[in-house]
Amino acid sequence: MKLQCEVEVISRHLPALGLRNRGKGVRAVLSLCQQTSRSQPSARAFLLISTLKDKRGTRYEVNAIEFVMGRTSMYALSPVEFIILQLLFIQANSSSLKGFLSAVRLAHRGCKVDIPVSTLTPVKTSEFENFKTKMVITSKKDYPLSKNFPYSLEHLQTSYCGLVRVDMRMLCLKNLRKLDLSHNHIKKLPATIGDLIHLQELNLNDNHLESFSVALCQSTLQKSLRTLDLSKNKIKALPVQFCQLQELTNLKLDDNELIQFPCKIGQLVNLRFLSAARNKLPFLPSEFRNLSLEYLDLFGNTFEQPKILPVIKLQAPLTLLESSARTILYNRIPYGSHIIPFHLCQDLDTAKTCVCGRFCLNSFIQGTTTMNLHSVAHTVVLVDNMGGTEAPIVSYFCSLGCYVNSSDMLK
Repeated sequence: MKLQCEVEVISRHLPALGLRNRGKGVRAVLSLCQQTSRSQPSARAFLLISTLKDKRGTRYEVNAIEFVMGRTSMYALSPVEFIILQLLFIQANSSSLKGFLSAVRLAHRGCKVDIPVSTLTPVKTSEFENFKTKMVITSKKDYPLSKNFPYSLEHLQTSYCGLVRVDMRMLCLKNLRKLDLSHNHIKKLPATIGDLIHLQELNLNDNHLESFSVALCQSTLQKSLRTLDLSKNKIKALPVQFCQLQELTNLKLDDNELIQFPCKIGQLVNLRFLSAARNKLPFLPSEFRNLSLEYLDLFGNTFEQPKILPVIKLQAPLTLLESSARTILYNRIPYGSHIIPFHLCQDLDTAKTCVCGRFCLNSFIQGTTTMNLHSVAHTVVLVDNMGGTEAPIVSYFCSLGCYVNSSDMLK
C-alpha cells in the first residue's frame, strides 16, 4: 500500500546538538511493507520513504503511532537512530490517509493486512506526478476522462471543454484555491462547491448560468471566496443571501440580464472592484451608498430617470406583522426557519432600510434620486456615452417624518 504526501523526518538528537528541524515537508511516496524472518515469525511493519532524489527509498521499522497537534506522528526506528516521521495532513488525501494509517496500525500489531502491501522496490518517477499544484486544460481533447485530477491541485482551469455541469471529481480537490470553469456550457452549480474550504477565486465567465444558489451563499465560501466572475451568463437577479459572502473583494457581473442588485449589497464591506456593465439595471438599491470601492463599472445599463413623485405605502396604524418585523430587525433578534415560517424569514431578509437606519417591511415611502458614483468609488467608468457618472438610486423612509427631514436629498 502506498500514500502520496509530504513527510518530515525529525531526529531526536537535533535539540541536543543545538539544532532545529527545517519545519518543512518533502514530497514523498510512503510504502507500507511487511516482512517476516525465522527468528521473528510475526510480520514486522516497515515504512519505505521514497522521494524524487531517492527513488530507492529509506526503510524504517514502525515503532509506535500517535496523533499530535492535528498531524500524524509516526515513531519509527531506523538502522542508525530513533527518528520521528510527521505526515502533514494538508498534503495528503484524507480518505487515503485514513486507510493508510489503519493498515499501518494493523501491521504494527502484527495483524494480517487485507490490502496488498508493497515490496521494497524503487518508486517510479510517474508516481510523483500527482504532486502538481496547477493544471490548465483549454480543450476537450486534453480533458482527463479516465484518471482523476491530482489531489494536491491548488489551481485548476478547465476552459473551452464543453462542460455542461461541474465535474464532481473537482469537488474532491480540498486544496483548491482557484477554480476556473470559464467558457463552458454550465447551467447550474452544485451546492457542494461550498465544501471547497480554501477556495478564494471562482471564475464562471461565459457559461449558461441563470442563478447563484442560496446554498452557496451560506456555505464556507462566506469565509474564503474573494474573487467571483459571473460575467457573460443569463443571471437576472442574485439572492439577498449573496451579501453574506463578505470576504468578496472582486465581483464581475458584466453581460448578464440583471434587473436589480441584492438589496443588502452594502453589507459587502470588503468589496473593492465591482463591474456590472451591459445589464438591465433600472436603478440602484439604497444600500449601494454604503459601498467603498476602488473601481466601479456600470456602463450600458438601462437606468431610468428618477420619478418626481414618491410612492407612498404608509400604514396607520402599523400592522402586527410590520411592528413585529421592525422590532426584530432593530433589536437584532436572531430568527430562522426553525423558529418562524420560511416566508416570514424571506420578508425579514428583504426588509427595506430607512435613511434613518431603521427598517420597514410593507409600510414605507419610496423616493428616487440620483447619486454621483464617485461618492462610493475612486475610479468610475462612465455610465453612458454622454460622459455621465450619475445613476438613479432608490431611497426608503419608514415614516412621514423621515421623508420630510430628508426631502432635500430627493431634490
